[in-house]
Formats: sequence, C-alpha cells, structure tokens
Amino acid sequence: MTLDVAVPDRPTLSAEVDAAAYDDVDVQGDEYRRGELAEALEEGAWAEAFTEWATDTGLDEGTWAIVTDLDLVAEFDFFWDSFAGRVGYHAPGLPENWREREIHPDIQSWETVSAINAGLTELGQVVCDVLAEDYLDWEADEVDAGDLPEF
Repeated sequence: MTLDVAVPDRPTLSAEVDAAAYDDVDVQGDEYRRGELAEALEEGAWAEAFTEWATDTGLDEGTWAIVTDLDLVAEFDFFWDSFAGRVGYHAPGLPENWREREIHPDIQSWETVSAINAGLTELGQVVCDVLAEDYLDWEADEVDAGDLPEF
C-alpha cells in the first residue's frame, strides 16, 4: 500500500542527547556525528528515504494523521555508532499505557498502536539504509591508506 502524503520536515538532531540512554537501541560508541547526519538528511536523504518507505508502508492516511498530530517524526534520532561502524536510530513510539493516558482520540485498538510503532521503526531503518548507501562514506574517512602497514 502506498501512503500518499507530503514528506514531513526532517527531525532535528540534538548533539546533547546521549544515544546510550535509549532503551530501544544498543550503542557502544560515543562519536555520534549528528551534525553530518543532519546535513545528509537535509541534502535529500530524508525525503528520499521517506518516499521509499511511503511506497511500501502498511500505514494509511488515518494512522499517519495520528503520527503527525502527535508530532512523532520530530522524536526520531539518528546517530553514528562509532563502535559498530553504522548509522543507528531511535524511533518514537506510542507507550504501552496509551489507553490510560488517552494519547489520541482516534486510537481505538492495539492493532493501530502496533501498526504505528512498527511503521515508524521501519521508517527509521529505511532512513539508515539510505544514509549508509547513498550519502555517507565514513569508512573511507576513517582509514587512511598511508596508515596501513605494508605487507
């Protein structure tokens, strides 16, 4: 199913957030390179990834309206995990106690909550993939051929 909506503004990445504090990610590095990631997102990675994700997502316009009403896109975080040598991400999600907290009047079921959480996780992964495949070449920056031993 294709989600036919405008590409939302990219999330703002904050250098002040310690990615190791997230419960949903395992980060061992401490060089997050958010400034460079923000530039890549601005240069087109965000729009490219969102468009790719939207062509195949299970979310429809109604569930996407919930995401935008709650401004969940702004809660995404992308960072470089220097230990693992990869782009990592934190995807926002709806809390397990969504019913008690009355998060949004249009959320009526666990299926909707699950679809939103899964969809946002998939979006985060697509963004990471697009960044790594089309916008970043940090491995080349990290290894200078002059630093390699001769055999």
